[in-house]
Amino acid sequence: MTDCGIEISAELVHDLLQDQHPDLAGLPVREVAGGWGHQMWRLGDELAVRMPRRKGAPDLLRKECRWLPVLAPRLPLPVPTPVRIGEPSARFPRPWSVMTWVHGEPLDHTSISRGDHAADTLADFLRALHVAAPAEAPAGSDRGAHPSKCTDGFEYFLQAIAPGGLAADVHAVRAVWDDAVAAPEWAGPPVWLHGDLHPANVVVSDGTLSGVIDFDAMFAGDPAWDLAAAWLLLPAGAGPRFFEAYAHADEATVRRARGLAAMKSLFLILMGQNGDRGLPGGKPAWGPAGRAALGRVTSGFGRSS
Repeated sequence: MTDCGIEISAELVHDLLQDQHPDLAGLPVREVAGGWGHQMWRLGDELAVRMPRRKGAPDLLRKECRWLPVLAPRLPLPVPTPVRIGEPSARFPRPWSVMTWVHGEPLDHTSISRGDHAADTLADFLRALHVAAPAEAPAGSDRGAHPSKCTDGFEYFLQAIAPGGLAADVHAVRAVWDDAVAAPEWAGPPVWLHGDLHPANVVVSDGTLSGVIDFDAMFAGDPAWDLAAAWLLLPAGAGPRFFEAYAHADEATVRRARGLAAMKSLFLILMGQNGDRGLPGGKPAWGPAGRAALGRVTSGFGRSS
């Protein structure tokens, strides 16, 4: 159900395709579990329909459709790219898209067993993505600021987690955050960022990373926001190899990234807690992923450990 009261069903998706892209309407439509601002429907074996269900999501969808065709050709992993655009209509008052399907299982429902391979793969992907962005590239909205400007969010996530829910020492978490806040700001040009790399937004095949999905948060800014993925995605012990392969992160950037990883881990834990309580938007699988990531954050790896 969208926030404007419209139920997104397989029948609605089929009817929209029949109206606007009838050559695709014969493909089977299957709901994909998960999603936040968008609801996904598998379309045949190689495509997906992306349906905005929350206010603000249509702008994010149009951003994806504008910039993913620019970025995708140079990225070494599969990413969803737009195939068709659906326009607002009497049946559905928001734009929607047909994207390529990225094969693999989301990391929040599986694990990485080939840590070194995944570290090299993630480093190659981010090195290819993190190039200077053009002036017209989107800016961050609720992301992208120096950690010193995100302390309210960090404190909110930390305080909202139930006692005993961290599986990590609070003082160690605060020490990582304080170190990130004290780190110098990014002095380079704004680079292209995925902006929201966490276990639900990457897919795994054969024990290693095989694709990156959900680019609606993409923006240009400080690479530390993506480098936090070293703690969020990679298994223990793979971090040093990642930073060696990435090769472009100075000490201050690693410090900011580690603090941002702490904040993002807290967010994952909180969303897992909300899922366990049956609250709207909660994601039960995110709790274990967040606690594992926070354990890696507080144990330390990378050049700032």
